[in-house]
This record gives sequence, structure tokens and C-alpha cells, in this order.
Amino acid sequence: MKFYLFIISFILQPPIVEVIEKSKYHSFVEQGYTIIDVRTHEEYMQGHILGAQNIDVRAETFVTEIQELPKSDTLLVYCRSGRRSLYAAQVMVSFGFKKIYDLDGGFLNW
Repeated sequence: MKFYLFIISFILQPPIVEVIEKSKYHSFVEQGYTIIDVRTHEEYMQGHILGAQNIDVRAETFVTEIQELPKSDTLLVYCRSGRRSLYAAQVMVSFGFKKIYDLDGGFLNW
């Protein structure tokens, strides 16, 4: 019975990772959602979205740093082109994050 309740709760509220276009992402940035730049520190320093936290997906500390974020928050993630951020978002879902938006085309599209 517990198994069925678990499955039903997962179906009713599955974790979401959605790749969204720049205009929608921009409106979410303006709403004040948490922004995570998963590029390297060097890339981040060359330019980033205002207010973004830099948590490098390739760093050994990535999992530790994302676990410090509230799992109930809506998160906006991006990288340079979209590959690393999609991977990062999938890792975040595996750790219990519920709602993640990934910038289509990454920072190159910003």
C-alpha cells in the first residue's frame, strides 16, 4: 500500500525540468527566483546574469553546494550553451528539487 501511495504522489507532483526560451526565463529572473550559473568560475567572471550564484557543475563541491539550497524553491539554471545546465538540473532533480527551469541556448542566448 505504501508503494502505491508513493507512486501516486510522484505522478501527481513529478519533479519538473523545463527548458524555456529567453523571454520567459527573463520574466522569471525579474520575479526574483534563485539563479544558478553552473559554468566555471572563470566563465562566470567573464559575464553572468545579474544575481546568479556560481555553482560549477564540474567542481567536486557541486553536490554539497546544491544540497544547501531549499528544495522547494523554483530554480533557474544556465551554462554557456545548455548542455551542462541540463545535466545539472537532472542531478538536482535526483536530490529532490521540484521545479527547475533551464535557459534554452544558455548564456550565449542571453
